[in-house]
Amino acid sequence: MKLKNTHIPAIALGTWSWGTGANGGDAVFGNDLMSEDLKPIFNAAMDAGLNLWDTAAVYGMGASETILGKFIQGRDDVLISTKFTPSSEQSDDDLEESLAGSLQRLQTNHADIYWIHNPKDVQRWTPKLIPLMKSGKIKYAGVSNHNLDEIKLAADILAQEGLQLSAVQNHYSLLYRSSEEAGIIEYCNANDLIFFSYMVLEQGALTGKYHAQNPLKAGTRRGDAFHKEVFVKIENLLELMREIGNRHLVQPAEIAIAWAIAKGTVPIIGVTKQSHIASAVAAIDIKLTNNEIEKLERAAKSTDVEIRGAWENNMI
Repeated sequence: MKLKNTHIPAIALGTWSWGTGANGGDAVFGNDLMSEDLKPIFNAAMDAGLNLWDTAAVYGMGASETILGKFIQGRDDVLISTKFTPSSEQSDDDLEESLAGSLQRLQTNHADIYWIHNPKDVQRWTPKLIPLMKSGKIKYAGVSNHNLDEIKLAADILAQEGLQLSAVQNHYSLLYRSSEEAGIIEYCNANDLIFFSYMVLEQGALTGKYHAQNPLKAGTRRGDAFHKEVFVKIENLLELMREIGNRHLVQPAEIAIAWAIAKGTVPIIGVTKQSHIASAVAAIDIKLTNNEIEKLERAAKSTDVEIRGAWENNMI
């Protein structure tokens, strides 16, 4: 069975900014959101048919999964995507133990999509998925932050056991198109892999809400990356996104999301407000013209801005 045969929404919802702790919402995004803040957002999303939730064991070191786990109890209409993050000096049992911890926090018996979060030692960690896929604890397997050769290697390792790699999740936005330039998206399309694009809004920088006079909060990971000088460089792009947004009666954020959908990807959008749900729903209905897509890509290229996370390897 292929992931493409499973009904998934056009947009997945990210929970990186849910909860606090190392790699959590307070450190990365400068917020402090807990269950009582987030439950109305979860409910609004589910009511809108957006039922694919993306998290990871390292988001708040379990805090994100714990919050999401509370919300999904008693429901059978939720799709859960979570991740194992390889690091140095781990034992061979760490992937299985990490999954067990994730399932305990999520209060479920399986992950719909389970990702290897980075490409550290593909040959070592990919085979660890096999018994968990065969046991049903993992329905579909994906790889994140892998380049094309690493994706092909992971797919080959699973194929030797009669299993499939189902998805790729990489950073992809108007300002960061390396997965396209490296042929990864083309490979995914040719091999029935779904490409999930994260940081489509560049952690808020492409929403149109921020600019040189109103930059992202300093002292946070995203604020340090997208500082005042960067907003000066992307000003013309944001203005074009406003112009196109006006034609479609939406804001720049919806244009950035609609662009990612038009490119054949499933965007993962972080949600911390009910307005984010309305934005995602609106973006799904936008049909950008080829001319609008070309203009957006030219404007983005001319900014000469490409922000790559410290955890990301170059795809090319």
